[in-house]
Amino acid sequence: MDHAADQRDIQLLEQDRYTFSVLSRVLRGDCHCICTDHERFILCHTMQPYPVWLWTPDGISEAEKERAWQVAAETMPMAEGYRYNLKYELAEFFLARAKEEGVQAHIATNMFAYDCPEAVAPDIPADGSLHVCTMADAEEAAQLIFQFHDAVHADRMSLENCRVLAQQRIEDNGFFFWKNAGGEAVACCSRTIHDGLGCVGGVYTKPEHRRKHYAQHLVYQVTCMVAQQGLMPMLYTDADYAASNACYEKIGYVLRGKLCTIEARLGK
Repeated sequence: MDHAADQRDIQLLEQDRYTFSVLSRVLRGDCHCICTDHERFILCHTMQPYPVWLWTPDGISEAEKERAWQVAAETMPMAEGYRYNLKYELAEFFLARAKEEGVQAHIATNMFAYDCPEAVAPDIPADGSLHVCTMADAEEAAQLIFQFHDAVHADRMSLENCRVLAQQRIEDNGFFFWKNAGGEAVACCSRTIHDGLGCVGGVYTKPEHRRKHYAQHLVYQVTCMVAQQGLMPMLYTDADYAASNACYEKIGYVLRGKLCTIEARLGK
């Protein structure tokens, strides 16, 4: 196994362009751990609290699954709190192997990857308008990022780290509010750009302002902005949130890939 990625790995990920777009991006940055054979297997981890990414092609053999398990178990074991993002066929094998090793593991999140070839305007109006955040909005953006991660129970980070992330997104003109008619920021999302894709993420609506179609209008308008930049809009969703997925599909998003996050039930 090599511990540095190169162009061969980027080309491998083109097989799953949408599903593993995040992995393609993080491989180009600072990673805590990389293991790759440049052909059939890539493991990559940036830092906690983020999951370990595991890429394999479709239809891998049982021997390849076992090798993937051994590499992951030796470098980033679930028993030490590491979570894995991976395809379902590998996830099933990992869950069975974990059980053999006395580790109770489960699927924590089912994820869908969507793109949007053509945006469709929402058919139900919402009051308010899109607001592109500036540094004057940084603290409010950080608070909403913190609330988002707390609400989805994943990748939780300190408020200080949320402030850093908010500033980074704003510097890239990639953080947005939906402000209602009263001028209150009631929903937010971010946009990151990589390899011709504009990934919409971190979509969050304050609980007291839900079911008013704010997020749908926010995502639609940001999607249009991404498309106008000549990029393909895409996003990840929690597959178990049927209402959110239906919302995105109504504005033109098309399901392109599936993966999941698995983790150990520590302390149980």
